[in-house]
Amino acid sequence: MTISSGSRPELIYALRRVSESAALAAFDWIGRGDGMDGGRAALEAMLSTLAEVDIDAVVVIGEAGKGEAPQPARGERLGRPGSAFKADIAMDPVEGTSYLARGQTNALAVLAAAPRGTMMNPAPAFYMEKFVAPAPARGKIDPHWTTGRKLRVLAEVLNKDVSQLTIYVLEKPRHRELIDDIIRAGARVALYPAGDVAGALLAAIPGSGIDALMGTGGTPEGIMSACAVRGLGGEFLARLDPQLHTEAKAVREAGLNTSRWYARDELIASDDVFFCATGITTGLMVEGVERTRTHYKVQTMMVIGATGERQIITSHLPRERTGQAQSAARDVA
Repeated sequence: MTISSGSRPELIYALRRVSESAALAAFDWIGRGDGMDGGRAALEAMLSTLAEVDIDAVVVIGEAGKGEAPQPARGERLGRPGSAFKADIAMDPVEGTSYLARGQTNALAVLAAAPRGTMMNPAPAFYMEKFVAPAPARGKIDPHWTTGRKLRVLAEVLNKDVSQLTIYVLEKPRHRELIDDIIRAGARVALYPAGDVAGALLAAIPGSGIDALMGTGGTPEGIMSACAVRGLGGEFLARLDPQLHTEAKAVREAGLNTSRWYARDELIASDDVFFCATGITTGLMVEGVERTRTHYKVQTMMVIGATGERQIITSHLPRERTGQAQSAARDVA
């Protein structure tokens, strides 16, 4: 019999250890100029720690794109095969590889889990266009509307003027027209070079200072974010949006429709989700790893979909108990 994760809320604390281990493994590569070594170390730490968690997980998101940190392969079996809780899992050991390499803010270790068969498999699509907003916007926004109309309706449901809205957008050339449209509509733009997991969560959390996320970002980040946003009760709309000819060809051959917008509950078909994001470098949501003479301090945002809870928890880990794992991670890299 398959066990619902909602009957085991303590699982979130075990999964928190998984994202924490990745963040700790990546710590020594902050500001080293190349995030790949940190990504490999974080992945190895994540897989090793997940092997100790009572979860039978299948990877739905995998195969990192060129220039991205390593990720587990799609279809890979992780955790403890045979465990009662059968899950889909998506993870990104280093979300914001360039941030890690440059020592900049917002690098995260992220994972999301949902009951088996409830997490959308985006196949070869690496990019998707997203619209994320807090709970009052659920079902109120048509993704086919113009940017201006979306923002007018969003302002109405949030009981704000359009001029009071702040929209999180990745600072990419592909978003020039979107940025112009947002400004023309009268809203503010918050531009960041990377970090659309953080942007999606902030968009779903009332009072965060971010009212919506718009634009095209990574599909893996989108699926993980959709888990958290569903757990928070927010709105998440997505459309596959290939950015390279090779990706577009692969998406067509897979029979996927790039004009269709997927609703949140199509991306994640269960409320029974878990999400963890641990800071590697300090960012908008959580603080990064800090090392003292005796301890590591790590901070994680956790979302439990079954209860709608979100927590930010700070852990102080004795260095003598993490040193061996850290050395093993460096050896792998």
